Amino acid sequence: MTILITGFAGFIGFHAARDFLRRGWWVVGVDNFCDYYDVKLKRDRAAILGEQPGFTAHELDICDFAGLEKVFAEEAPDVVLNLAAQPGVRYSITHPFIYQKSNVEGFLNVLECCRHAAKVPKLVFASSSSVYGGNTKMPFEESDQVDTPVSLYAATKKANELMAHTYSHLYKMQTIGLRFFTVYGAWYRPDMALSLFADAMLHGRPIKVFNNGDMLRDFTFVDDIVDGIVRVVEAQNLPLYDIFNIGNHRSEKLLDVIETLAAALGVTPKMEMLPMQAGDLYATYASIDKLNKAVGYVPKTTIREGVPVFAKWYREYHGL
Repeated sequence: MTILITGFAGFIGFHAARDFLRRGWWVVGVDNFCDYYDVKLKRDRAAILGEQPGFTAHELDICDFAGLEKVFAEEAPDVVLNLAAQPGVRYSITHPFIYQKSNVEGFLNVLECCRHAAKVPKLVFASSSSVYGGNTKMPFEESDQVDTPVSLYAATKKANELMAHTYSHLYKMQTIGLRFFTVYGAWYRPDMALSLFADAMLHGRPIKVFNNGDMLRDFTFVDDIVDGIVRVVEAQNLPLYDIFNIGNHRSEKLLDVIETLAAALGVTPKMEMLPMQAGDLYATYASIDKLNKAVGYVPKTTIREGVPVFAKWYREYHGL
């Protein structure tokens, strides 16, 4: 079986590619190595994958329709895992057109390539917990209304869900969306909270704590996320179209996470308390009952177990 992973050099894409290779899949990776964050980290991830038998990489932007179409024709994937996107809630406020290009136009290209492939693949794609917007009912359930996004990033992810539904309806393609909840772990993105906190802590700078630390997040260890992805990819009994939360089903206090990270790094953190940032959510908390019933998904990793894994990798990778 062949799986095409867009965004393979990204954080989740790298872990997913490595896991599918371990399971004996042929993995085809597509990535444009954009410079939203340190490209060296992406190159280092890609180098590890490049050493594995069964892996093929294409340096390509999903907005290049002709190039993407050629990869589909050459590789004939059985499954497409679309993780390529412009991430970041706050960045979408200052750089809106990048999100329209990558997350909407790029995703449409993926849908069109799937639709016109000689063998139409199953499409599993990344959505986000951010689509829940200002919802206050906890935990977030897939049946909740998601019509009030509070960032353009969230709006593009909701658009992806609607676009996928349209293609499933019109062309009988199987499309399954996964709403990720605050994923973390080794090989983590440097623009995300734990990396920013670790960098500041290890260099003696105060960490910026928004909403005075009064925030809740469903932190999900990347190995649990990948387990859920694999289960969805390999499941034979899913509907033509569906959406699933994929999280840890625990909502952690931000200050508890900071304390756990500081202990793992062996430092005492300095904190700069700041107001809430535009586009941020106060809390995220995933109901995972639907995914559990569909594919048996059960996350296993608490922050007490997962955060030290991240901290160890961070020190080693950065030589700190």
